[in-house]
Amino acid sequence: MRTTLKHPTPAVDPQRALQREALHELDDGQVVMRHLAGEPQAFGTLVDRYQTRLLNFVNRTIGDRERAEDLVQEVFIRVFRHLHRFDQTKKFSTWIYTIASNLAKNELRNRSRNPLVLFQTIKKNWEADHRPLQFEDRGQHPDAVYRRRQLEELVDHSVSRLQEHHRVVFVLRELEGKTYQEIADITGCTLGTVKSRLNRSRSRFVELIGPLLD
Repeated sequence: MRTTLKHPTPAVDPQRALQREALHELDDGQVVMRHLAGEPQAFGTLVDRYQTRLLNFVNRTIGDRERAEDLVQEVFIRVFRHLHRFDQTKKFSTWIYTIASNLAKNELRNRSRNPLVLFQTIKKNWEADHRPLQFEDRGQHPDAVYRRRQLEELVDHSVSRLQEHHRVVFVLRELEGKTYQEIADITGCTLGTVKSRLNRSRSRFVELIGPLLD
């Protein structure tokens, strides 16, 4: 009879657990300074803090979750490589969203040059069963979950039809809750341009989603 060896569960280091907990209490700037000072767990704290938020942002911008996951991984690679150059008088959230926004826009431009890739992405999004559920409250009644899921799909579909520069500001403001100034910093636009694009994107979004809700 073959014996299965059971490996003991590694003990949790109380000191490391306390350090990790302490890092999560710090603001972004302080965590960045800890990382630059050599704190081994600091960068992981930044990843924990921004990974899901960036994935939602990039996914809604490009409409492809698998590709969004790749791009978010690239975001953190770039952040790790260049964090020593980060201007600590600025907001870290603005900096990392700028990197994510640029990668997402480059992805959209590359698709526009490759119709086959764009067609494959659209076809893939037709297969609703392969789309992950987001922001789902498992404690809700099944009917409420279904209606919420339907609404999210309609929102995603309508957002995906916005023009690229309108889509980015719409997602940052309406879905990520960024301020006008943060959006201006992330996109490199003036406040006037951000407000103009946001107004146009809101109007266009209502035009797109209205018939779907009837």
